Amino acid sequence: MNTPRSTPVHSTTVIPAALLSTPFSKILIANRGEIALRVIRTARRMGYRTVAVHSTVDAGERHVREADQAVCIGEAAPAASYLNVAAIIDAAKRSGADAVHPGYGFLAENAAFAQACRDAGLVFIGPSPDAITSMGDKAGAKDIMGSAGVPCVPGYQGPDQSDARMLAEAKGIGFPVMIKATAGGGGRGMRLVGSVDEFADLLRSARSEAQNAFGDGHVILERAVVKPRHIEIQILADRYGNAIHLGERDCSVQRRHQKVIEEAPSPAIDEATRQAMGTTAVTAVKAIGYEGAGTLEFLLDGDGDFYFMEMNTRLQVEHPVTEFVSQLDLVELQLRVAAGEPLPLSQSEVVSDGHSIEVRLCAEDPENGFMPCNGTMLRWQMPSTLRVEDSLFPGAVVSPFYDSMVAKLVSHGRTREEARRKLVTGLEAAVALGLTTNQAFLLRCLEHPVFAAGGATTAFIADHLDQLLEVDAAVVERSLALGALLLARDEAGSAPATSPSLWAPRAAVLAFEHAGLQRTASINPDDGKTWRVDMGEQAFSVNIIATTQDRVRFSCDGLAESASYWRDGDVLLLQQLGRVVQLIDRTRAATSSQDEKPAGDKLRAAISGRVVDVLIKAGDAVTKGQPMLTVEAMKMEYVHHAPATGVLSAVHVSVGEQVTSGSLLAELEIESLPPG
Repeated sequence: MNTPRSTPVHSTTVIPAALLSTPFSKILIANRGEIALRVIRTARRMGYRTVAVHSTVDAGERHVREADQAVCIGEAAPAASYLNVAAIIDAAKRSGADAVHPGYGFLAENAAFAQACRDAGLVFIGPSPDAITSMGDKAGAKDIMGSAGVPCVPGYQGPDQSDARMLAEAKGIGFPVMIKATAGGGGRGMRLVGSVDEFADLLRSARSEAQNAFGDGHVILERAVVKPRHIEIQILADRYGNAIHLGERDCSVQRRHQKVIEEAPSPAIDEATRQAMGTTAVTAVKAIGYEGAGTLEFLLDGDGDFYFMEMNTRLQVEHPVTEFVSQLDLVELQLRVAAGEPLPLSQSEVVSDGHSIEVRLCAEDPENGFMPCNGTMLRWQMPSTLRVEDSLFPGAVVSPFYDSMVAKLVSHGRTREEARRKLVTGLEAAVALGLTTNQAFLLRCLEHPVFAAGGATTAFIADHLDQLLEVDAAVVERSLALGALLLARDEAGSAPATSPSLWAPRAAVLAFEHAGLQRTASINPDDGKTWRVDMGEQAFSVNIIATTQDRVRFSCDGLAESASYWRDGDVLLLQQLGRVVQLIDRTRAATSSQDEKPAGDKLRAAISGRVVDVLIKAGDAVTKGQPMLTVEAMKMEYVHHAPATGVLSAVHVSVGEQVTSGSLLAELEIESLPPG
């Protein structure tokens, strides 16, 4: 159920008199991770050989192992590898590849890369360099759409990028205003500005992030449409002037302008609006002679009016939901069109079957500002009931150099509610232990009554963030009671997994740490099977029914459930209903060690990554909250602010330097408070 069916050729397809064939037999995928694996899967089914490229840190990744051949193209940083055009072209020549699939992100919307492939005699599986330039640039795309009569969000996309001109244009548009990078996508280089006082800092931040992500710091300005729906239309076009759309996707659930949940079709639009948006999209791509897969993105306001935002001249992360409802393989269609075949179906033959929803599982901590997490994923097991696009495995390392998304989980149902239910139960069954993820957050989004009713706009997460981050204390306490019992079991020596009743520990008091707090559990056998676990004022009756190496079946106060776990020394990770709790056994510790808290006179890195901007130097006077430097990690920028008011005594980093989470960045002498 996880792979779209092979695309049928319909009898109504108009075949041109002379086919402009560009055959190929070996495809180099100029990308990494799950999208590289996705392309490999379809290419192999169609009989193509594949070549993977990888950075030094990605040498052991699945896409490298599963391709027929692989070539290392540079160091870990994206600019030294996946953005290195010369290295990728050289890898194609060395491996004998005669076509290149760019995936999404990195160089997928880079016209110079598409042209370099053509110049090297390679088939670029995507649109022409001219089309990428026309529609991949947000400013140019808006000019084209405006000339064609397509409604666009009012804004400024002129060549004068000076600070003074940008500020004047922003005031003319009126706040709130949106700053957007002209190149690329994925929310990078995008900032929502609420007032004139914020404009200068956010403009600088957007430009810096755009320059580092896409090599282009130019931006445009748009009037911010308040609480819209984000609707996109999937199109396909061939080199013979044929173009179709495959309906819409609703990508309204976002944070930091990055999509979190996507679905098809949208629960917010009627058939008339669907047809109008689809017709607009097809007209636009025919006008520029577009070839391949692409997506036109629109904002839909509360009155039902839609406005063109931009076009993504590539495959989208969320393409699986369209594949489910259209019953088509979009990668297969990309390959066929790139080889010179005409589209195998007409608009009237496009179907819409049921409903599909996708969530993006990311290595990030929602309770800590969605801070990306990197390190080792100790346990990784995805549900067989869903379509899962991932590239991880137990023991895989999630590095700080790339995107924090580690998997896409996709459901399909006859109705939206069926698809939602399937996704909830499948996501609950997913096991990801070792790194903090947004799994529990995604579940709360899916179960929130506003989303369940189909009413989520782009403001959904911001409007309901407290509820979406809310922790079910009862579930956590049950997990802690089980965890304490498992730690005590391991201390005593466990019985065979199938014979838990043989295990009979003595009464014990266990000291453990959870979420930075010291806890105590008193454990006493009630009978041969059940133990009483007292934690503070709460008492639980827990029975370990059966265990394996990484899974436990238990009952707590008469309710039987299952959980996954991982024990590494004194650390126990326990996952239940999508939420992970960590217990650290402190029973044998002579004293409870306290984690060092950063002093107010020190600025420490909030995340591992690369320093991309330093705004201060030793001797500077700074005020609390003032931007000091920026660290880039997992394709996002994190501005570090002064922890206090004072004078900088030392700055320990420079632009381009790699830092690890918690490392010392700068020190300052705190300004003395006046006597009070």
